[in-house]
Amino acid sequence: MSDRVLKIALAVSVALNLFAVAGGAAYVVSRAQVERKVDDQSRPGRQAPLAEVLADLDPATRERVRQAMRQSALSARPDFEASRNARREAIAVAGGTTLDAARVRALLEQSRAAEMRGRARLETDAVAILAGLEPEDRKALTPILQRKGDGRRAVAGRDGPPHGPDAR
Repeated sequence: MSDRVLKIALAVSVALNLFAVAGGAAYVVSRAQVERKVDDQSRPGRQAPLAEVLADLDPATRERVRQAMRQSALSARPDFEASRNARREAIAVAGGTTLDAARVRALLEQSRAAEMRGRARLETDAVAILAGLEPEDRKALTPILQRKGDGRRAVAGRDGPPHGPDAR
């Protein structure tokens, strides 16, 4: 082989190696992002924003509300775990060699029903907590009725002002 052919082969080899390394790095980054998202889903929501909402309350009221919300979250946890498990199973069944569409639909329905049970429990408990507060404290705690994503943004002050009729 001539020097020119060897140089071209070397350049192609270097380019392919760089491409392979970049592709591997992208795979590692995307896998890390997926793993981080899975970890985030297993953590309880609203920790920091809830602390911000509770910060302005009287210490005794703050502790009472914190304990009640913790108890509510613990009681709803099995429903949310059942929802995630049913959804994971539906994904696994859908990704199998043969599609059992009826089973996937049933699992997704189970997932939605379990999530709705958990949300209903949290919302019912939140209303009960609010019912035991003075109007000023109740108004400060209304963000606990917002859905997880909306409540985080509204309470934390990210992505603009809170949503709702009083947000104008």
